[in-house]
Amino acid sequence: MEEMTVLFQGDSVTDCDRKREDAEDLGLGYAVMAASLFSARYPERNVRFLNRGIGGNRVRDLRARWQEDCIELKPDVVSILIGINDTWRRFDSDSITTAEEYERDYRYLLTELKEKLPDTRIVMMDPFFLPIGDKEGWREDLDPRIAAVRSLAKEFGAVYIPLDGLFAAQYIASEPERYSQDGVHPNWTGHAFIAERFLEYVKL
Repeated sequence: MEEMTVLFQGDSVTDCDRKREDAEDLGLGYAVMAASLFSARYPERNVRFLNRGIGGNRVRDLRARWQEDCIELKPDVVSILIGINDTWRRFDSDSITTAEEYERDYRYLLTELKEKLPDTRIVMMDPFFLPIGDKEGWREDLDPRIAAVRSLAKEFGAVYIPLDGLFAAQYIASEPERYSQDGVHPNWTGHAFIAERFLEYVKL
């Protein structure tokens, strides 16, 4: 049976306490939930899921490890969720990644994929936050990054999952605390929501 490899890439939202010493460990978040749901629904399919998210990463960090943690793994599908730390570091440590720098480095990731793994399908998720705690100014900073993700997804023919808007629609009907305690890191309900959206938008 032909094997397919799906790679999840990103920051702590993707990482979610995965065991770095175990290359097959998927962590405790949406990556393992999506993999488990898919495997339960399609036991006849031979799909390998990998998680290479690293907590605290910005897009520049992902660029620095892209060859080792993506290209060399030769995934058939790569899902990217990166950007909230590019916003967060502006407010907690005055370390700014401009929207232009963010788009430049993200474009590098996608260009490398297209050149070195032209048959790999690309999935791009919005970075997002929920309005919990003091997030004054975050929306102004994050929105241009979301616009860049949207534009790049169209340019590179990626599957685009508008997580920021999807979460907003959900918490309008309830409360944002249903999905996260700090507005950045999903709880189990938030991770389950991302996993379900991944399987809904991405046809493996």
